[in-house]
Formats: sequence, C-alpha cells, structure tokens
Amino acid sequence: MLAKKGDWVMIYNIVLEPKDRAPQIPEDTKKVPLEMWIKGFLLEDTEVGEMADIETIVGRKVSGKLIEIHPNHKHNYGNHVPEILQIGKTLKELLFDGEGK
Repeated sequence: MLAKKGDWVMIYNIVLEPKDRAPQIPEDTKKVPLEMWIKGFLLEDTEVGEMADIETIVGRKVSGKLIEIHPNHKHNYGNHVPEILQIGKTLKELLFDGEGK
C-alpha cells in the first residue's frame, strides 16, 4: 500500500540489538532488541514495508520502516472491573457516615 507525502504514519526501528544493550539491565531484557515506534508526517511517497523519513509533530526528522498509515490508538485500560464501581460509594459511606455530603 502506498502512503502519500504528508500522511500521518507510524515507523519502526531497532535502536539497539541485544548484543549492544547495557550490561546492567535484567537478563530477559538483554535478550531482545530495544525497539522504537514513532508517528509523524511522511516526507515522501513510500510503500508500507519500505524505509521512510518522517517529521514528528515537534519537528524531529526520523527514519524507519513504514508500518502503518493513519495509525489509531490501540491502548485501553483493560477489562471492566465491577468492584471499581463500588469504590466511590463505599468511600462516601465510610468518610461521611452514609450521609454522602
């Protein structure tokens, strides 16, 4: 898929290979590369999967493998936890003797 100059995109890059990681980091961390994902505006037409140059929202120019065009936010705060709904109610009862004032 072709991304056009000016598109909001995400690039990927390996910052450090496992052999280049700091010696004091945990063993499980040393086994994997330090990776980066950055969003920005594409500086020239590029196919997904190819190397691309972007300019971030703050003006920084970065190169990496183009992995997504118009990326969405994919994070969330996890599954619904029913107990959390009762916290405010319970605190009001404890703090204000059930008056809620």
